[in-house]
Amino acid sequence: MRQGAQVRALVHREDERSEKLKALGVEVVQGELSDLQSLSDALTGISGVYFVYPIQTPGILASTAYLIQAAREQGVSHIVNMSQKSARREAKSHAAQDHWVAERLLDLSGIAVTHLRPTFFAEWFTYFDTVKKQNKIILPFGEGRYAPIAAEDQGRVIAESLLHPDIHAGKTYELYGPTEYNLYEMAEVFSAELGRQVTYEAISIETYQAEAPKQGFQPHFIQHISNVAQDCRDGVFSGTNNVVKEVTGRDPMSLQEFIHANRNIF
Repeated sequence: MRQGAQVRALVHREDERSEKLKALGVEVVQGELSDLQSLSDALTGISGVYFVYPIQTPGILASTAYLIQAAREQGVSHIVNMSQKSARREAKSHAAQDHWVAERLLDLSGIAVTHLRPTFFAEWFTYFDTVKKQNKIILPFGEGRYAPIAAEDQGRVIAESLLHPDIHAGKTYELYGPTEYNLYEMAEVFSAELGRQVTYEAISIETYQAEAPKQGFQPHFIQHISNVAQDCRDGVFSGTNNVVKEVTGRDPMSLQEFIHANRNIF
């Protein structure tokens, strides 16, 4: 919007979150990714779409098909698709494999598409309160390494991709933060930034599978996390690159900067 683009957001329901969007000048429409007509209505007059499907919910392939049909009906010219680093044909995670198939469906749609494949979000650390309450990061990622990327940086890549489809259409971007760590090293960064000792408790995948249902997580999500945890251990999420800076002109946020910006959560 700061660059003159008009923005419309499709939301499941209108609540305080959608009110915040409205306050920013976003047009809000209510609908469902699983409802073809509401998707088609939401895309009326839209030239570019950012498509992100909730990882905790099965059904991405049907919703991708509905999106393609709705986009074709409404003359959408470009789709920016949020996929994931582990998306590949041989993925053991159902969600990751489905993301890969969704990419292929979009490639066959006749609509220009940009795929984004980020490593783990830095925001993962804000989804649980173990750092705040126990001074612990508790994850089943073993000694796997990755460079956590902030949603803010991904948002800037998404905006640039939508604003300049002539440059970004047909591209697949792997998105990383600036520095790769294992979780033991990340705990050290947390300790230094917060001024107290934070440790990494490397639980087994089996322990995660036993504990996750008690925390309200559903089988589809548990199956996904169990398998991407193994992917992380196997190096699938590792690496860094300069894509964020090349696309947006700015370096991605460091882990230290992310912790500082979210200090009240930790």
